[in-house]
Amino acid sequence: MRLSISKEETLIRQQRFFEKIQQNELDCAILFSPIDIFYLTGFQFHPTERPIAFYIDPEQKTHLFVPYLEHEHAEDFASLINFVHSYPEYPGLKHPMEYFKEELVRAGFQGKKVGVDSLGYGSPSGYRGPTVDQLLDAQEFQSIKYIVPELRAVKSAAEIELINESCRWGNLAHRLLQKYSKPGLSELEITSRASTEATMAMIETLGADYKPHGETAFALFRGQIGEMSAYPHAVTQNAVLKTGDTLVTASGGSVWGYKSELERTMFVQEVSKEQTTYFQYMYEAQEVAFQHIKPGKPTSYVEEAVQKYFTENKITHLTRHHTGHAIGLLFHESPFFDLGDHTIMEPGMVFTVEPGIYVQGVGGFRHSDTILVTEDGMEMLTYYPRDLESMICY
Repeated sequence: MRLSISKEETLIRQQRFFEKIQQNELDCAILFSPIDIFYLTGFQFHPTERPIAFYIDPEQKTHLFVPYLEHEHAEDFASLINFVHSYPEYPGLKHPMEYFKEELVRAGFQGKKVGVDSLGYGSPSGYRGPTVDQLLDAQEFQSIKYIVPELRAVKSAAEIELINESCRWGNLAHRLLQKYSKPGLSELEITSRASTEATMAMIETLGADYKPHGETAFALFRGQIGEMSAYPHAVTQNAVLKTGDTLVTASGGSVWGYKSELERTMFVQEVSKEQTTYFQYMYEAQEVAFQHIKPGKPTSYVEEAVQKYFTENKITHLTRHHTGHAIGLLFHESPFFDLGDHTIMEPGMVFTVEPGIYVQGVGGFRHSDTILVTEDGMEMLTYYPRDLESMICY
């Protein structure tokens, strides 16, 4: 299989993006979002204090604006980008946005209708600087923040293949995690061993063509061990496993940036009647969600069905979050299986399905599977066992 997105597909993405710009009656566009820049160019970078931007000028020429330390790296993508521009350093004697202004003027942005995903570069790493509307005398600035995420929502055959590959390695990592989950062992000991062994197998199997552009194979608990599993987004505690603990897991692995999500509720050696009851509720809620994933229906349709199940079983008070989210280059993407999201499901969309139940003093109960919306329903991409007996760690 091909372990990357082809040049041809990347150029098609750029063309689709420019067509969207034209549909909005805009002349040109600027993007600062690292993930959207990667989607449109294949250029991945660390978004530090140094601003980076991608823009398309009125002549449909593509540009990357980067710090000098990224210049040679960016030029590796010359077959996908028409021009690479750089500035010396941030903050520098002359601010990078002043250089950016000069390049935009040279590219013909003055007096034009400009689409922007943001008015300026943003970073939590100490960046400060002016916004483009303070620098550029444009006819209009219009937000195009959602255009690329909407393009990313429906996956191509190549993207689905990469997500499938991610699922395979998440499956292995989780298998090892379950194998090593024994009483008396610490969270970090178990997760480090499982993740390292799965990653080594991944590297050896996929070979030199494999580029993660993200996390390699991993499996972990995120602190959701025992009573702490009742917190949906706990953090690693390095807890020691005990017999009877409820475990909520997560595993996956990036392939060319594409991700999958596999989560399971497991039990250390034994499971109580109370744990069994809540596990069954969670399992059935996920089944309800699967049955309602259909192209042509809004994503809220899935959540409505799951919420109806919770209400009928009088357990709504034990729920904390919506049923799932899209996944791809990010673990959490739009759209969402949520009452307030009415995006129409289309073939090629990829989602997680993860209705959860959280009981203080007992634990959390959440499976998450990655699924593909098909022409007549859905296809399960993750394939780890889901039944109760398979979830007991012996």
